[in-house]
Amino acid sequence: MMDASDLPPAALRALAEAEERRRLADLVERPVELGGRKGPEPVRYGDWEKKGLAVDF
Repeated sequence: MMDASDLPPAALRALAEAEERRRLADLVERPVELGGRKGPEPVRYGDWEKKGLAVDF
């Protein structure tokens, strides 16, 4: 298992920047989707199905 001290400085900076982006992303207030789908996002999790019709992306 690697210790954080084994990583090069550039990798440590990248990890710190990613952590900061994740922290700030949680603070963003996103608008509520009106009339959106329920459940998992179909674009991310497979086929889109609505009213019996399926479209494969």
